[in-house]
Amino acid sequence: MRTEVVLGNVVSHTEEPSLHVSLSPDVVLSLIGLPDVLCVTVIQGQYGWGVTYTSTQICAVKGSTVEIHCSYRYPSRWKGSVTTLERTLWFTKMNYSEPVDLITDSEYSGRVQYSYKNKDCTLRISDLRERDSAVYKFRFTRNQEGGRYIGSPGVTLSVTALQVQVTRVHQTYAWLKCHSSCSPAGGLSYVWFKNREHITSVETSTYTTWFNPTDVFSCGLKGHEKFPSPSVLIQSQDGWGVTYTSTQICAVKGSTVEIHCSYTYPSTMRYQTKVDKTLWFTKGSNKAPVDLKTDSDYTGRVEYFFHNDDCTLRIRDLRERDSAEYKFRFITNRGGFTGSPGVTLSVTVPDLQVQVTRSWTQGELRCHSSCNVPDNPSYVWFNNGQKLDGETSSSLRVSVEDNNNYSCAVTGYEDYRSPPVYGPKLPSVSVSPSAEIVEGSSVTLNCSSDANPAAKYTWYKNGKPLNKKTLLVFCSIQSSDSGQYYCTAENELGRTSRSFSIDVKYGPQNTSVSVSPSAEILEGSSVNLTCSSDANPAANYTWYKENEDSPKASGQIFTITDFRAEHSGNYYCEAQNKRGRQKSTLHLIVVAGSMKSVAAGSITAIFLAIIFLCVFLFIRRKRSWKRNSEPGERPDNQAQGSVYDSPSAPVQRTPAEPHEDNCYASVSFSKNQEDALYSNIRLAQPHRHKKEEEDEDVTYSAVNFKSSSATTESGNQKAAEDLSELYSTVSKHPRV
Repeated sequence: MRTEVVLGNVVSHTEEPSLHVSLSPDVVLSLIGLPDVLCVTVIQGQYGWGVTYTSTQICAVKGSTVEIHCSYRYPSRWKGSVTTLERTLWFTKMNYSEPVDLITDSEYSGRVQYSYKNKDCTLRISDLRERDSAVYKFRFTRNQEGGRYIGSPGVTLSVTALQVQVTRVHQTYAWLKCHSSCSPAGGLSYVWFKNREHITSVETSTYTTWFNPTDVFSCGLKGHEKFPSPSVLIQSQDGWGVTYTSTQICAVKGSTVEIHCSYTYPSTMRYQTKVDKTLWFTKGSNKAPVDLKTDSDYTGRVEYFFHNDDCTLRIRDLRERDSAEYKFRFITNRGGFTGSPGVTLSVTVPDLQVQVTRSWTQGELRCHSSCNVPDNPSYVWFNNGQKLDGETSSSLRVSVEDNNNYSCAVTGYEDYRSPPVYGPKLPSVSVSPSAEIVEGSSVTLNCSSDANPAAKYTWYKNGKPLNKKTLLVFCSIQSSDSGQYYCTAENELGRTSRSFSIDVKYGPQNTSVSVSPSAEILEGSSVNLTCSSDANPAANYTWYKENEDSPKASGQIFTITDFRAEHSGNYYCEAQNKRGRQKSTLHLIVVAGSMKSVAAGSITAIFLAIIFLCVFLFIRRKRSWKRNSEPGERPDNQAQGSVYDSPSAPVQRTPAEPHEDNCYASVSFSKNQEDALYSNIRLAQPHRHKKEEEDEDVTYSAVNFKSSSATTESGNQKAAEDLSELYSTVSKHPRV
């Protein structure tokens, strides 16, 4: 076995055969402790599973830092699958057969660190306390089912406090030693205090000094000055003295307390000096100390214990009036001596507090007192004020979110219960200012909940966290900040939340006008003008026409059922609520003619065109008539073939009525109105018989409107065939 002693941060090793712990996959080692015998049942590891501790016994000083080292191993593959490490932890106690991780143990809060390198594991505990004395074990968990392995029997850590020993006194000169129950280790640096002031010149475990009767001394480890030894008072006159282990003691009402001291007298007189009487006292009568055993206030509650030069006072069933300064006095055949100043005892009612640690869905409650409680006390636990039967330890496991409150007390002192602990009550949300929330203003939301331990708060909107504070502040709130907010209060015993709705008020924004129908508006039709605006509260709408003072209508929609010319113009709407108003942009309404007006205009144009054509034809006919009446031959029609279509073969002349000439007119309409209009009114070339020479001539008139588009010959022929011919017979007056 290897024993390791820790004083401060330095480790001292005592070499003995090291203990190797091996684990099978499903077997945990057992430890049997007997007086002066350590029996370890070791089952050799199978499949390569195991934990090895560097040492199994460590002694450390209160206030120092200790490191516990180990190594672990496991096969790379197990039952056909790759082995991976999922979790590692150190523990000292179990809860329902499950180890309690030191990281989550409230007694080690902020003092524990794990470190790993390859397969080496190290536990570091800082600021050691005497209650940290325990057996520490390492556990690792693999990815396979049931793959949890604990290294037993673990490492036994013993934490002790430093004490100042007075090894020798000569008159007003003393030899002091900083002592611990752990074996001293080399290389440590000590600090010494005289009357609570640091003596910078000394860093060794021993100290020699001159002293005055009222001087007190203490020692500690360098770097851990906040955990010094109890102060001792050296009271000696020529070797006479009393040293108290502690000069300040706090105890709970009803408990038992012990006050320790040691006394000395000159060694040169030791064999000639005989102690005749020893006593403890708090008050004197006529300057003579009153022995506590004879004091009626302590009757039946006081005991003295002496061993060699050690002295102990035990007081049972402490009462608040027992608070006092206690001094020890011994009387010899050579004289008496009193240790002064003495030990100040403060007796209070149980000042209990419940410390809460959360682990998954459970919480661990621990009943704790800032003042010393009786040795191995029995506790009482209360749930919602009702006593829990069978719960007498200082800790209690409870379910989280059970909405109960818990408190504790020391057995026999149930009237002095700790304040209850409980999860958060339903949060309360307040808003400042309490008036209506207006855009641009500063708004503060405050969330609070009754909880012990105090709750931590988180604000959410749409499931997203905003901050982790009690207050949610909007320096200049906007309309986009409207919505549902949640305040969550949480502590180690539960979680609850409350929603709060923010409705930001603001004046009209983005006011606009739309028209229906959106196409050209015709006279006589119905028109709807719609005004829209973003506002909170909803806006009221009023319609205006430009350059008119009085409103045309109110409401979001303005309808003109029979739109006429006088309705044309610029319209706009005004949106208004109690937070402001805004006008829309102007909108121009244009009126187009109705279908009746269009039809009437078209008919008039056609009628005028027909009149013009008739007048034109009449003028041409009149001119032709005049040319025909003149002697001489008329120009050949073939000369004009390039500008108009040639007429068909000469039409067979039908017998005409006496004294009348027939005039035939052929009119062709081209497809292009831009083509020039050509007309030719010509006299037919009839085959006259001599007997008909006296008959009237017939005049043919052909008017062609040619298309400008080029066509094929066959196309022209077809067009000629389809062309409608208009024949008009014009009677001429007989030639004279």
